[in-house]
Amino acid sequence: MADATSLALEEDEVHDMANLSEARTGVPGVIWISTRVARHGPRVKYYEKPGTSQPSFSVSIDEPPKVVAGDLPERVINRMSPEVIEWVRLNRAALLAFWNEGDTWMKEQVDAHIDGFVRLP
Repeated sequence: MADATSLALEEDEVHDMANLSEARTGVPGVIWISTRVARHGPRVKYYEKPGTSQPSFSVSIDEPPKVVAGDLPERVINRMSPEVIEWVRLNRAALLAFWNEGDTWMKEQVDAHIDGFVRLP
């Protein structure tokens, strides 16, 4: 199940985000998606457990996707990054749409968009 909300990152910036569970993505753990964050390019974050205070790694929404940052143990990144990268590859267009346009969507649009993500088998 997705948990969509708004997150104030800076005084004048509000970003929509969602924590996507394994039931939604097929990836064990949590994939965090958000709308545009000015400090870096399009990416998702992977957490073993939900919460921004948890260690994570980020995967770019590039072609091809790649790990661009992380503070999880290397063994966890090596084990989980292929699945996260594959999920990003399958959902690249939808993730970029959310990143670039999601901050203008109504909740119903966000929910429908998230429902359209492809789940890993």
